[in-house]
Amino acid sequence: MNGNERNRGRKLPARTKDKAVVISVIVVVILAAAAVVAFFIGHNNKTAVPTSATAENATGDPVVTNPQTGTYTEPVTEDTVTEDDHVEENTLLGLLKIAREPLGSTMYVWGGGWNEEDTGAGEDAMRIGVSPRWREYFLEQDENYDYEQTEYQIHDGLDCTGYVGWVVYNVMEKEDGVGTGYVFKSTETAGKYAEMGFGVYTPAAEITKHYPGDVMSMTGHAWIVIGECADGSVVLINSTPPGVVIKGTRLADGSSSEAVELAEQYMSRYCPEWYSRYPDCSASYDYIPESSSMSWNGETLSDPEGIRNMDAAGVLRMMFSEDTPET
Repeated sequence: MNGNERNRGRKLPARTKDKAVVISVIVVVILAAAAVVAFFIGHNNKTAVPTSATAENATGDPVVTNPQTGTYTEPVTEDTVTEDDHVEENTLLGLLKIAREPLGSTMYVWGGGWNEEDTGAGEDAMRIGVSPRWREYFLEQDENYDYEQTEYQIHDGLDCTGYVGWVVYNVMEKEDGVGTGYVFKSTETAGKYAEMGFGVYTPAAEITKHYPGDVMSMTGHAWIVIGECADGSVVLINSTPPGVVIKGTRLADGSSSEAVELAEQYMSRYCPEWYSRYPDCSASYDYIPESSSMSWNGETLSDPEGIRNMDAAGVLRMMFSEDTPET
C-alpha cells in the first residue's frame, strides 16, 4: 500500500454508509424549511424604506437626507430655481415666469450675457435655463458687492441687456446656441425686437400705458414691465446693480409708490436671502418718461390668461402662481 492509497481513508461498511445518506437528507430538508419560514416572516414584517427624510443642519436649517447613503443636500427654497423648473410657454405670462428664473440669485455684471468681443449675445445669453454659475457667484458675495470691480466677468452674472436678451432667447428658442441671440445696446433693444416682428415699437413720448411683458429701452438701460399700479407707478423686473430684481418706480415727486411697496413685498417673500442683503426695491421715476417700448403682438406671444388687462398686483399673483399676495 503506497502513501496515496493510505490517505484516501478506510472504506465504510454498507450500513454506516446508508445512515450517513439519511442524515444528510434530513439536514437538507430542515435547512430548506428554515429558509422558507424566514422568507415569509421577513416578507410579512417588511417596512418600506423611505427615500428621503427631513433633518437639520448645523445652523438649524431643514435639509434633505437620503438614509440609504447618509448624504445631505440643500433644500430647494422658493428663491432657488433649477433647470428642471424652466418654463416653456409662448405667452406673456410665460415670458414673465421665465424672467423670474434668475431673480434674486444673479448679480449684475457689466458685460454679462455679451460675447467676449462685446458685439452681441454670448453663450450665457443663448442658453436655455439659468446658468449654475450665476447662483454660485451670488453666494460668494455680501452686502458690499461692487459691480464696478467685476467688469467683463461675463460668465458670473448678467447686465441689463444681457438679462433681457436671455429672457427673450428663452421665450423664442428651445435649445442652446441657436442663431445670434437677442442682446443689443440698451437704446436699441426695443426697436430691434420690433424690427424682428415681435411687436409694436412706441417712442417714449407717445406711451400712454405700460403692458405686462413690454420691453423698455432708455439711455443706458433696458427693462421689462410687470404691470402698472393705480397711482401710475410701474412694477418692473430688470438687472441693475446689484442684480436681477423686481423694482417699483417712485412717483414724480420722488416719494414711494404702490409699485415700490409691491416690489418690496414680493422680493422679501420670494427672495429673502437677496432682500436681506439688498433691500432697495425702488427705481427712479425717470424710467417712465425716458423709456421707449416694444409691446408684444398676439402672433408672437399669446395672452390666454388676460394679464394685459390686469394691474400690477394681479400680474404678480399670476407670475408667482398664488391666489393672493402675502402682506
